[in-house]
Amino acid sequence: MSMQTPLSECRRIFLRSLKREVSIGIHDFERAAPQTILFDIDLYVPLASSTPQRDQLHEVVDYDFVRSEVSRLVARGHIALQETLCDELLDALLAHPQVVAARVSTRKPDVYDDCEAVGVEVFRYKAAPPATGAAA
Repeated sequence: MSMQTPLSECRRIFLRSLKREVSIGIHDFERAAPQTILFDIDLYVPLASSTPQRDQLHEVVDYDFVRSEVSRLVARGHIALQETLCDELLDALLAHPQVVAARVSTRKPDVYDDCEAVGVEVFRYKAAPPATGAAA
């Protein structure tokens, strides 16, 4: 049986339109200069571990953690695909001990002049920990 926290028992922490200049793309012109990428990120944290009792930052997941992970990943060098960027960021966010699920969306607003943006989105629950003890 899964021990995942239902999303209905979580606090959703989000960042909208976090902007970074990223070396990303498969075409030669995309390798020549960074492109604007906008990130929309949702983290799901159980209410039981994110409801502050003393109104202190250490009692919740800090937004700076998310911003730092985005900056760390895009600073590593050229990324060919938005899918790769989303998947790697999702893995990094789910590594946080309080995060039980996350959604990452990236979009390039400057690719086509006939649409607002092109992008990718991925959502995943953290894998449930393996069961301990012998089965009955």
